[in-house]
Amino acid sequence: MQALKARELLLDMYSAAVGAVSAEKCLPAFLPKPSPQGRTLVIGAGKGAAAMAKVVEEHWEGDLAGLVVTRYGHGADCKRIEVVEAAHPVPDEAGRRAAGRMMEMVRNLTEDDLVLCLISGGGSALLALPAESITLEQKQAINKALLKSGATISEINCVRKHLSAIKGGRLALACAPARVVTLLISDVPGDDPGVIASGPTLPDPTTCQQALAILSKYAIDVPDNVRRHLASGAGETPKPGDARFARNAHHVIATAQQALEAAAQVARAAEITPYILSDDMEGEARDVGLVHAALARQVAVRNQPFRRPCVLISGGETTVTVRGKGRGGRNAEFLLSLATSLSGLEGVHAIACDTDGIDGSEDNAGALYAPDSVARAEKLGLRARTMLDNNDGYGFFSALGDLVVSGPTRTNVNDFRAILIL
Repeated sequence: MQALKARELLLDMYSAAVGAVSAEKCLPAFLPKPSPQGRTLVIGAGKGAAAMAKVVEEHWEGDLAGLVVTRYGHGADCKRIEVVEAAHPVPDEAGRRAAGRMMEMVRNLTEDDLVLCLISGGGSALLALPAESITLEQKQAINKALLKSGATISEINCVRKHLSAIKGGRLALACAPARVVTLLISDVPGDDPGVIASGPTLPDPTTCQQALAILSKYAIDVPDNVRRHLASGAGETPKPGDARFARNAHHVIATAQQALEAAAQVARAAEITPYILSDDMEGEARDVGLVHAALARQVAVRNQPFRRPCVLISGGETTVTVRGKGRGGRNAEFLLSLATSLSGLEGVHAIACDTDGIDGSEDNAGALYAPDSVARAEKLGLRARTMLDNNDGYGFFSALGDLVVSGPTRTNVNDFRAILIL
């Protein structure tokens, strides 16, 4: 297979992965029936929230109204549901105002009313309503520190829940006694609905003490008022078994596994055998890159444990501990680590992209790697190892013209990786 065709196949696999978890494809089958007597209110947050709201409008029979908040540039043309755009991954004042309005909107509902909550990845930052004793500026600083620390998404969201007035089930409590049905597009390894967007409508098993332990683990210094808020238990969340959640329901409508299986079908159609390694890989992006490189090398050189031609597919959410000053993104970091390890091994091509179309906070979804990537970079005076040490995967692949720029996909099941071995 020529290099150009290898590149096209990898891009086709990524496109299929994203399409398989779009709101248009996944949401309609999970829509509940309208309440026969009450009103229907739609709320939600996440990078896919506006697209989800648009699908609800297109398929809903009856009246509805509501408000969803999404990332800047991820909006959709909704007619009855208001769409507000705000900042991600660090929250801003627009997100705080939208979250406050949402909490006011759901108050004074009746048991005959239905609240349809649309949640996707990114909702944690977009629903930014700090607990009463905490400022938005303090939450922003803690959020930035967590994102740079290498903490997992579950750890980050544990802290977020206990510093919030809306996350960790508090939004559902504000809706009571109305029935709440939550539809979720999962961006977290394991697809735990209580972790997705910090579970605003789900009871929370984590505790303030766990949040404090996470801050200590990553040596994140917090103001005295934040520490008191956690240590006193003032930030505790409602727990599983709470009777106030008894009438509610939730459905995870799209997952990383669905995306990986769609990509595998594209490979099979091209007569390339796909192997899905995992849908929930976590860890440092550069370490995950080294492990993938070792497996790809074993296949390429020894036809073990799989025979060529094949493609190794994986999902999940890696992390990056930021030590350098380069422009990064965890998928670019993964690929740059892969590149330094493979050192131009013939016949190995790869792609790594975020399914939301944004690699971290950059303008690309991810990038493509080819056997000649390192050699081409060296001709430009760029050393892969040096750029990896500076967390500059974006700079490396941008110089080669190998960034993948899809624009916002309006869905999010996190990382997509495929290594093609010919």
